[in-house]
Amino acid sequence: MKIDVMGVRFDNVTMDEALEKAKEILSRDGADYVVTPNSEIVYEAMHSEELCGLLNHAALVLPDGAGVVLGSKILKTPLKEKVAGVDFADRLLGHLAQTGGSVYLLGSKPGVAELAAEKMLAKHPGLTIAGMADGYFKDEDPVIEKINAAHADVLFVCLGAPKQERFMQEHKEKLNVRLMAGLGGSLDSFAGTVKRAPKWMIRLSLEWLYRLIKEPKRFGRMLRLPKFLWAVVCKRIGGG
Repeated sequence: MKIDVMGVRFDNVTMDEALEKAKEILSRDGADYVVTPNSEIVYEAMHSEELCGLLNHAALVLPDGAGVVLGSKILKTPLKEKVAGVDFADRLLGHLAQTGGSVYLLGSKPGVAELAAEKMLAKHPGLTIAGMADGYFKDEDPVIEKINAAHADVLFVCLGAPKQERFMQEHKEKLNVRLMAGLGGSLDSFAGTVKRAPKWMIRLSLEWLYRLIKEPKRFGRMLRLPKFLWAVVCKRIGGG
């Protein structure tokens, strides 16, 4: 079931259900992609038909953020829960490790994917890292060739929105993978170069506050959250 939150159609799933849907995608021929929009990205999609379309064409749209879940509740169409992209990715890695699957890591600064791979393999010993490349490229064709040569089951695309969504949609017919996941800065989280909030803050939906304290320069971006919620409230009051 899809839940419309300000034009973005989210899958109404728990983390376990999201993983099961990912397994279904992996069992099919061809490549599909998963997106993990938070409220900042939804706010951008409200002002970009292209981004909104890229998100809604995904095989699986996961609510990566408490703001999205709160927005769905205000609109009286509540989503079951937040499904954080980095946690979904970790669960997916666990499945690949158990089944002998492989992942290709694309994105972030040079050296980050290598460090992330080390941490992933330490946690999931049965996992195969088929290859990796940083996100600093201009010509996409050599990148696609490298990914296809690796024969990975899953591709983590960590280029930031909307670049990662555009990359997945434009090249899904060319890429020799089963599932792609747009995961923003998740490689930095796996690598430990960007620390996640303490578990108690995550439980209280305060991860945004932790990131703001750690990175004050994000303040401008964070303003999209109250703007998003105000737009949600106006939509609810207006009944539109």
